[in-house]
Amino acid sequence: MNQEKGPCRKKGYQKATFEHKLFVIDQILNGRISINHASKKYGISRSSIDYWIKKYSTLEQQTKAMDKDQQIKKLKEKIEELEFVKDFQQDVIADMELITGVDMAKKSLPKTLANEIEKKKRDRLKENG
Repeated sequence: MNQEKGPCRKKGYQKATFEHKLFVIDQILNGRISINHASKKYGISRSSIDYWIKKYSTLEQQTKAMDKDQQIKKLKEKIEELEFVKDFQQDVIADMELITGVDMAKKSLPKTLANEIEKKKRDRLKENG
């Protein structure tokens, strides 16, 4: 008996949603199921799952890189703010020393800061003549 087979058709598939892909990848990466088990359980080829994992890791790296760029930007802003505060404080100390005639910076601050304040005092004296 020869059975005549109809035309060979490709197996139809439904496109997986992004959320479903992330769910499957999460289960695999957290060790809940293996790639083979996920392939059988969800009817997805192993190569597709491997591809998703590869794409997910690239996406995760890009997200982390963006986060690092944002952190660097925030840190730069914080540095600028702190430098402004430091300069303001040094100006106040320099003015107080000029008014009172007492060298507070040399006695109580680290040498590098005391030197910066001393320079500011000299600049102020030059400006005022």
